[in-house]
Amino acid sequence: MSALVAAVAEAQAVSMGAGRTRWPDHGPLSSLSPRRRWYVLAMAAVTTLLVGATLVAVLDELRPPDRAQPDVPGTVVLVPGFGGDTSTLQLLALRLRVADRRTVVVEPPDGGVGDFSGQAAAIDAAVAAALRRGAPSVDVVAFSAGGIATWLWLAEGRRAPAARRVVTLGSPLQGAELAAAGSVLAPGTCSPACRQLAPGSALLTRLAAYGPPRDVPWVSVRSLTDEVVPPASTRLPGVRDIALQDVCTDAAPKHSGLPTDFVTIGLLLYAIDRRPMPAFGSADCVSVRALGTGRPRLALN
Repeated sequence: MSALVAAVAEAQAVSMGAGRTRWPDHGPLSSLSPRRRWYVLAMAAVTTLLVGATLVAVLDELRPPDRAQPDVPGTVVLVPGFGGDTSTLQLLALRLRVADRRTVVVEPPDGGVGDFSGQAAAIDAAVAAALRRGAPSVDVVAFSAGGIATWLWLAEGRRAPAARRVVTLGSPLQGAELAAAGSVLAPGTCSPACRQLAPGSALLTRLAAYGPPRDVPWVSVRSLTDEVVPPASTRLPGVRDIALQDVCTDAAPKHSGLPTDFVTIGLLLYAIDRRPMPAFGSADCVSVRALGTGRPRLALN
């Protein structure tokens, strides 16, 4: 703004004959009146500043963010599963806000059934918005097929360096046999995401070649009572695997109930804490479930 004021003042001084400055008798502005010369120069100064500001904004948008610091939690980005239903994640978001964590729920394009590249782009856009609002980092929590979109984003997303922690809930990281059956038995109704979830698909093969990120702690939470994604499919080399029943033997959420299960939420809150996630056993069931319910609100140990 100071540069603009200076440019306008100088242009006005020149055009009005201030001091000893005089306009040259030749040049592109020589035929204009002093007032019109001032106007042209002022508009040129404004245009230059606007172009410069736009260029700076574009370059800043293209620049990858700084790598997330492990001890500086930021916004929690929640990614829905196949079909894009966000209702259970909205409930989970409320619980995380009670724990003083800012949250955002990603709205996937194409109803959550389109190509996973579009869903990964939606995650990147949500992360970019969180960073613009001042978030120092993001923790990504993905439900079901949202874990595949998250994995793709981690591998290829421009803002992936901002990821601090990743938690997937019942995600078919090795593919889903239901998707394979759908692509064979009803190919006309199997959407792009459905075909990409089939074990051995081109996308899953590409992701397996990438592997999980080495510098981002990733926890995969599964339930032995999941009727949609086989527990073995949630396992991935390099990703920490936790079965709810290894912590609370009476935990029995179905697939759709994973994001709102109290044991799941308790483990999630540990996973996105400032400190590394400890090992858990059946002796920790009461404390993990209590943390998930928020009654009482316990400090993380």
